[in-house]
Amino acid sequence: MNKLTHDALWPLEAYARKRDEFRAQVMAHKRDRQVALGDHVRLLFEDEMTIRYQIQEMLRIEKVFEPEGIQDELDAYNPLIPDGQNWKATLMIEFGDPAVRKQELAKLIGIEEAVWMKVNGFDKVHPITNEDLERSNDEKTSSVHFMRFELAPEMVQAVKAGADIYTGCNHSYYSVPAFKLRPEVRNALSEDLIAPS
Repeated sequence: MNKLTHDALWPLEAYARKRDEFRAQVMAHKRDRQVALGDHVRLLFEDEMTIRYQIQEMLRIEKVFEPEGIQDELDAYNPLIPDGQNWKATLMIEFGDPAVRKQELAKLIGIEEAVWMKVNGFDKVHPITNEDLERSNDEKTSSVHFMRFELAPEMVQAVKAGADIYTGCNHSYYSVPAFKLRPEVRNALSEDLIAPS
């Protein structure tokens, strides 16, 4: 899978002109890359387009135009693009009320390791999480986690051949029974993979 480079990004002025149109494209693209785990946890499966949007938005917000600053953003976000043998996802814990969110995050420590993916016919795959930095402590977990689901070559082949994909969460406080991903999501995740040659 291609990683993003300086040349793949729009300068700030060009992005300002294209932003509304690009944002609409990205929001439509994300619809088939999101999975709700119950009412308060959501997975967004990242790819080149979602990460390109994230970088462009960060550059815009921070008004970064120096090559070194742009490279810092590329270095931070490129690892979130799948490599052809994995899925990479952002897990978001969503509670609107800040007081409720604080209470719930204290109960959800370890949730990022309780989420799993499963290719039909194979064992569950638990993620490698938060490779950039630790996002939990003894008192609470973060509301955002980064996850990498590494797949065996046989799993990749099965997905490319049309196998169903399941997910769920076996956290003691926030359990979500196994369910099959919608065909649109399954197909989007299949496109993230490169079949072994």
